[in-house]
Amino acid sequence: MKIVVIGGTGLIGSKVVTNLRIMGHEAIAASPGTGVNTITGAGLAEVLVGTNVVVDVANSPSFEDAAALEFFQTAGRNLLAAEQVAAVRHHIALSVVGTERLQASGYFRAKMAQEELIMASTVPYTILRSTQFFPFVSGIVKSGAVDDAVHLSPALVQPVSADDVAEVLASIALAAPINGMVEIAGPEAFRLDQFAQKYLAAKQDGRRIETDKLALYFGTELDDRSLTPGPNPLVGKVTFDSWLRESISPD
Repeated sequence: MKIVVIGGTGLIGSKVVTNLRIMGHEAIAASPGTGVNTITGAGLAEVLVGTNVVVDVANSPSFEDAAALEFFQTAGRNLLAAEQVAAVRHHIALSVVGTERLQASGYFRAKMAQEELIMASTVPYTILRSTQFFPFVSGIVKSGAVDDAVHLSPALVQPVSADDVAEVLASIALAAPINGMVEIAGPEAFRLDQFAQKYLAAKQDGRRIETDKLALYFGTELDDRSLTPGPNPLVGKVTFDSWLRESISPD
């Protein structure tokens, strides 16, 4: 089966492509670097010829409100229109757990706009909403950093391994569309400040964590439901501690 992975050279996409190829499928890594651009439309029609399934894991290069919205709306419209012409049978998109609860953030408003385009399209679909990937902890630390401290909310998170997300996306690509959403989370829940503290300790980074219930997460306040999945999510196998041991070396 021919499966095109939009964003197929990135963190998640490259893993999805590898998994699908191991299973014997024709998996195409589509990105501007491989000649496929969902913003301009360049290369889209050509790469979708004979394609059964599209997996879209591309992310906006900017978290700024207007830029993120323009990216997801433009890319979404171009991609879905090209899929209709090519008679693609299943559109799969990677989104974020809690998107509808984080609408004070321009980035999450943009993700909601992407989801709405998918649901309004005639292309059968499945949306996988994921909690934060383990590597995203570095961005969380950066977002809260002020001098020698990191200011973060104590809200619950249930982060997940990128490998687990990629494995689930590959399995969804081989299944029938559900015209609905599925959630995936990691096997353990932490407080966001604890999540960051574990990371800093593994990096031997001496900055202190300042717990602040009012600290913003990419422009929005959090509570314990903001970033955690609903009942019965898919649950990854890799723990955060095992990922830290394998992936992080001290600075």
